[in-house]
Amino acid sequence: MLINSKAKIQNSKVNGFWKVLFFIAYCLLPIASQAQCAMCRASLESEGNTAKAEAVNDGIVYLMVIPYILVGVVAIVVYRMYSKKKAE
Repeated sequence: MLINSKAKIQNSKVNGFWKVLFFIAYCLLPIASQAQCAMCRASLESEGNTAKAEAVNDGIVYLMVIPYILVGVVAIVVYRMYSKKKAE
Protein backbone atom coordinates (compact mmCIF):
# COMPACT_ATOMS: atom_id res chain seq x y z
CA MET A 1 0.00 0.00 0.00
CA LEU A 2 2.86 2.38 0.83
CA ILE A 3 4.57 1.74 -2.50
CA ASN A 4 1.33 2.44 -4.37
CA SER A 5 0.88 5.80 -2.62
CA LYS A 6 4.48 6.77 -3.43
CA ALA A 7 3.87 5.91 -7.08
CA LYS A 8 0.72 8.06 -7.09
CA ILE A 9 2.60 11.01 -5.59
CA GLN A 10 5.44 10.64 -8.09
CA ASN A 11 2.94 10.27 -10.96
CA SER A 12 1.10 13.42 -9.90
CA LYS A 13 4.41 15.31 -9.76
CA VAL A 14 5.25 14.16 -13.28
CA ASN A 15 1.80 15.18 -14.54
CA GLY A 16 2.19 18.57 -12.86
CA PHE A 17 5.62 19.01 -14.43
CA TRP A 18 4.21 18.32 -17.91
CA LYS A 19 1.31 20.70 -17.34
CA VAL A 20 3.70 23.46 -16.33
CA LEU A 21 6.01 22.66 -19.25
CA PHE A 22 3.16 22.81 -21.78
CA PHE A 23 1.87 26.06 -20.26
CA ILE A 24 5.31 27.66 -20.58
CA ALA A 25 5.68 26.38 -24.15
CA TYR A 26 2.25 27.78 -25.01
CA CYS A 27 3.18 31.18 -23.60
CA LEU A 28 6.43 31.23 -25.54
CA LEU A 29 4.87 30.45 -28.90
CA PRO A 30 5.72 33.19 -31.35
CA ILE A 31 2.94 35.56 -32.18
CA ALA A 32 3.17 37.25 -35.55
CA SER A 33 2.94 40.94 -34.85
CA GLN A 34 4.34 44.19 -36.09
CA ALA A 35 4.45 45.90 -32.70
CA GLN A 36 6.60 48.97 -32.36
CA CYS A 37 6.74 51.92 -30.04
CA ALA A 38 4.97 55.04 -31.25
CA MET A 39 8.20 56.92 -31.98
CA CYS A 40 9.65 54.08 -34.07
CA ARG A 41 6.41 53.66 -35.99
CA ALA A 42 6.15 57.39 -36.76
CA SER A 43 9.74 57.69 -37.93
CA LEU A 44 9.56 54.58 -40.10
CA GLU A 45 6.21 55.37 -41.69
CA SER A 46 7.20 58.89 -42.60
CA GLU A 47 10.26 57.83 -44.61
CA GLY A 48 8.72 54.95 -46.54
CA ASN A 49 11.94 52.92 -46.26
CA THR A 50 10.81 49.29 -45.87
CA ALA A 51 14.33 47.93 -45.34
CA LYS A 52 14.77 50.17 -42.32
CA ALA A 53 11.37 49.09 -40.95
CA GLU A 54 12.28 45.42 -41.31
CA ALA A 55 15.59 46.06 -39.54
CA VAL A 56 13.79 47.71 -36.62
CA ASN A 57 11.37 44.78 -36.37
CA ASP A 58 14.26 42.32 -36.43
CA GLY A 59 15.97 44.29 -33.67
CA ILE A 60 12.85 44.15 -31.54
CA VAL A 61 12.62 40.38 -31.98
CA TYR A 62 16.33 40.02 -31.17
CA LEU A 63 15.93 41.98 -27.94
CA MET A 64 12.86 39.95 -27.03
CA VAL A 65 14.57 36.56 -27.52
CA ILE A 66 17.65 37.18 -25.34
CA PRO A 67 15.85 36.90 -21.94
CA TYR A 68 14.20 33.63 -23.01
CA ILE A 69 17.56 32.18 -24.00
CA LEU A 70 19.05 33.19 -20.66
CA VAL A 71 16.17 31.60 -18.74
CA GLY A 72 16.56 28.44 -20.82
CA VAL A 73 20.28 28.24 -20.06
CA VAL A 74 19.62 28.68 -16.33
CA ALA A 75 16.94 25.96 -16.46
CA ILE A 76 19.34 23.55 -18.17
CA VAL A 77 22.07 24.24 -15.59
CA VAL A 78 19.64 23.70 -12.70
CA TYR A 79 18.35 20.49 -14.29
CA ARG A 80 21.88 19.14 -14.73
CA MET A 81 22.77 20.00 -11.14
CA TYR A 82 19.59 18.29 -9.90
CA SER A 83 20.12 15.16 -11.98
CA LYS A 84 23.80 14.97 -10.96
CA LYS A 85 22.86 15.27 -7.28
CA LYS A 86 20.14 12.64 -7.72
CA ALA A 87 22.61 10.23 -9.36
CA GLU A 88 24.99 10.44 -6.41
